[in-house]
Amino acid sequence: MHKPKPSADMNGRTLLHHEVIADNPDAPWLVFVHGAGGSIRTWKFQIDAFSPHFRLLLIDLRDHGDSKDIMPEFPAYDFGIVAKDILGVIDHLGIKNAHFMSLSIGSVILQKLDIERPELVDRMVMAGAIFDGSRLMHWFVHSGKFLSRLLPYQALYGLFSFIVLPRRNHRLSRYIFRRQSRRLSTREYLKWIELYKPFFHLIKDYVNRPVMKKGLVVMGSQDHIFFRAAKRFTEIQKNMRLAVIENCGHVCSIEAPELFNELVLKFLKGEEVPAAVSATPVPMSWSELKSLRKG
Repeated sequence: MHKPKPSADMNGRTLLHHEVIADNPDAPWLVFVHGAGGSIRTWKFQIDAFSPHFRLLLIDLRDHGDSKDIMPEFPAYDFGIVAKDILGVIDHLGIKNAHFMSLSIGSVILQKLDIERPELVDRMVMAGAIFDGSRLMHWFVHSGKFLSRLLPYQALYGLFSFIVLPRRNHRLSRYIFRRQSRRLSTREYLKWIELYKPFFHLIKDYVNRPVMKKGLVVMGSQDHIFFRAAKRFTEIQKNMRLAVIENCGHVCSIEAPELFNELVLKFLKGEEVPAAVSATPVPMSWSELKSLRKG
């Protein structure tokens, strides 16, 4: 069951909101790192699949979900701040070693964690991972920074959700992330968008160094912005394995959760992971999406 953990200092919250699901106290830890605009709810389709095998730690990043008013405050964020927040929760729980699962820009945060504290990270799973320092990615990031001065945050987030997830079968992913992103204020969003400044330096450092941990990168074949860079990364890193879910987009953990969970469980158990599997996504109707509001 979900067990919310309180902050170390309730007068000035210094710990991120997090939940522990630990049915087996001797099971290995699995830590979840969601993407920008997401929350613990990002992983709603993974909890039942992984809780019988692992102790789960689900974390709301600063300003996301229920991680509000975390101290100290900063005028803007970098990956060091975000990583320190996560490590604060991990140290609070006394976790010495864990598997990690990330989504989208959470993969960049996971890279920072591995650089900062390599002994903590066992196996890594990165869904919809970002390894791209290309001109297209520069344009994409800088466009977001520029448009943030002209458009309201929610309009901008909606626009980019369609750019990243344009197809009808991506509708559920768009819906979940747009709904979760409403918890972010404009002021908070502007702090997060400052991550673009250190983003390309961190990507360059990580892509060009040998990654010593075993990792699984799970990508949707329709992830038209990030797929190529992920493929290149797994080709040059001998410890990294690419698994492709055909007919899925950027958020394959939501679009094809059963296939995604099966691939990841095989990897974490040390079993052979197929290079590709095929999903048959069924686009959800708007009435079906509305029915999720109570979920």
